[in-house]
Amino acid sequence: MKQSFYKNLRIKLIAITLTVSIVPLIILGAAIYYEFDRLYKERVEDQLRTLSRSQSNVVNIFLRERTSILSLIVETQTFESLSHQENLSQLFLKVNQLTEGLGLVDIGVIDKDGNQLAYAGPYHLQGYNYYQQPWFDQVLRRGKYISNAFMGYRQVPHVIIAVKGTTANNESWILRATLDSEVFNRLVRGAQVGISGDAYIVNRESVFQTDPRFGGAILGVSGIEAQRFGEGVTVTREVDATGHIRYTSGAWLENREWLLVISQVASQESGWMGKAQNTEILIISIGCVVIFFAIVLISNTLVTHLEEADQKVTELNSQLIQQDKLAALGKMAAGIAHEINNPLAVIGEKAGWMEDLLGEEEFRGSENYKEFSDSITKIQEHVDRARKITHNMLGFARRMEPRLDKVDTNQVLHQTIDILSHQARINNISIVTHFADNLPLIPSDQSQLQQVFMNLINNAIDAIGNDGVIDIATRLEKDDIQITVHDNGPGISETNQKKIFDPFFTTKANGKGTGLGLSISYTIIEKLGGHIAVESHENEGTTFIISLPRERE
Repeated sequence: MKQSFYKNLRIKLIAITLTVSIVPLIILGAAIYYEFDRLYKERVEDQLRTLSRSQSNVVNIFLRERTSILSLIVETQTFESLSHQENLSQLFLKVNQLTEGLGLVDIGVIDKDGNQLAYAGPYHLQGYNYYQQPWFDQVLRRGKYISNAFMGYRQVPHVIIAVKGTTANNESWILRATLDSEVFNRLVRGAQVGISGDAYIVNRESVFQTDPRFGGAILGVSGIEAQRFGEGVTVTREVDATGHIRYTSGAWLENREWLLVISQVASQESGWMGKAQNTEILIISIGCVVIFFAIVLISNTLVTHLEEADQKVTELNSQLIQQDKLAALGKMAAGIAHEINNPLAVIGEKAGWMEDLLGEEEFRGSENYKEFSDSITKIQEHVDRARKITHNMLGFARRMEPRLDKVDTNQVLHQTIDILSHQARINNISIVTHFADNLPLIPSDQSQLQQVFMNLINNAIDAIGNDGVIDIATRLEKDDIQITVHDNGPGISETNQKKIFDPFFTTKANGKGTGLGLSISYTIIEKLGGHIAVESHENEGTTFIISLPRERE
C-alpha cells in the first residue's frame, strides 16, 4: 500500500512540477518562435520589395536610355542622310564607341511603306519589308515602341526599340534597333539571389521575355499569373515542387507591358534571423531537458526522504512497542525472581543443614554416604545456578552491571552446549568443539557470558535450519582469549552485516525474533571489556569472533 502511495506521489509531483515549469517555457518559446518567424517573413518580403524596386529602376533606365538615343538620332539626323547605308553604319559605330557598348545588336531605317532602306548589323536584312509586322503599326501610332520578344525574319528571339520620325514632306519613317539579348538578360539576372534565386521578365500573357534560370526559356509560357500583380511591388509566398517556401515578387516596368519577376527560396536568405530561430529552439529544448531531469531527480530525492522518514517513524513505533513489552517483561521477571529466591534460600539452607548432618559420625559409616554427599552437592550446584538465573533476570530488568568472578571459558561453553545439544540433535546439527587446553581463568561474569554464548549458538542453529555443523573453538591470543562460533549456514549479506548489532534488527520471520539477542550480546561483551565481530560471506557461512581480556583492573 505504501509503495503504491509513494509511487503515485512521485508521479503526481513530477507531473505537477513539469506542468508548472515546462508549459510556460514552451508557451514562451512558441511565442518567441512565432515572433521570429513573423519578423523573418517581413524581412524577406522587404528585401524582395527593395530589390524589385531597384532592379526595375535599372531595367527602366536601360530601356529609357536606348529609346532616348534613338530619339536623339531621329531629331538630329535627316531621313535622307540615314537612308544611306554608309552614313547609318558610321553613325552606329560612332554611337557604340561613345557609349562604350550601347547594348544594341543592329539598327535600321524603314520608310512609311515598311521597306528597310538602310541596315547596320550582323544580319542581311536590308530590303526586307516590315509592313505586316505587328510592331510596325504600333510604332506609327505611338511614336515610340518597345516590342515583346518575337522571332521575326532572323528566327531568333529578340526585342526591338523603334522611334517614329517625320520627313520634310511630312511623311513618317521609323528608326528601329534590336536589343542585345545577352546584355539584356545579364542585366535582368543581376537580381538573382543565392543558388536557388531567379530573375526574369514576362509580358501580360505570362510569356518569358528573358531566359529564366530554372524551368523555361524565352518565348515559353511561365507559370506566373501576371494579373495577380498590381501597382507597385507585390510579394507572394508559396511552397514549390521541392517542398521549400519560395517568395516571388513582381514589379511592372514603365511600359506597363513587362513584369519583372524575382524569386528566391526562404532558406537562401535566412541570415541572422534564421540562426536566431534555430538558437532559440535549441535553448528551449535544452532548457526543457535540463528541467525535466532536475525535476525527476528532485522529486525522487524528496519522495525517497519521505519514505526513509516514514520507515524510521515505523521503526521507532515498533521500538516503542517492543520497549513497552520489555518493560512489562522486566517487571514480570523481577517479580518471578523474587518469588523464586525465597524457596531457593530455604532449599539452600536445608541442603547446608543436611551437609552438616552428614559430617556427624553416625552418618559417616552409612553405606549410602557417598550418594547422599553427591546429591547434596548437586542440590547446592543447582541452587547456585538457579540463583544466577534469577540474578540475570533481575539484571535484565534492572540493567545490572556485570559481577566479575574467575571464569573458566571452556567450562561455560560446555555447559551452554549441554543445554542446547538436544535442540541441535533434533535438527540434525553437529556441534564440534576445538577448545585450547589450560586456558587461564579470566575475570568475567559467568551468567552473562553464558547468555552471549547461548544467543550465538541459538542463532547458528536457526541459520542452519537442518543438517549442518557448528564449530566452536577457543584459543589464547596474546593478552586475550578468543572464542569463535562458526556455522555453515547461508551467511549474512554485506548490507545486513552493518546492522546486525542494532537493536530490534532481525532477519527472522515476524514473531520469531525480537532483534535484541545480538544487541544485548554486544553490550555485555563491551561491558566485560571485550570485543565481538562478525565475518560472513553469502552461501559460505558465518563466524562470530569474541575477544575477552585475560586481566582487568
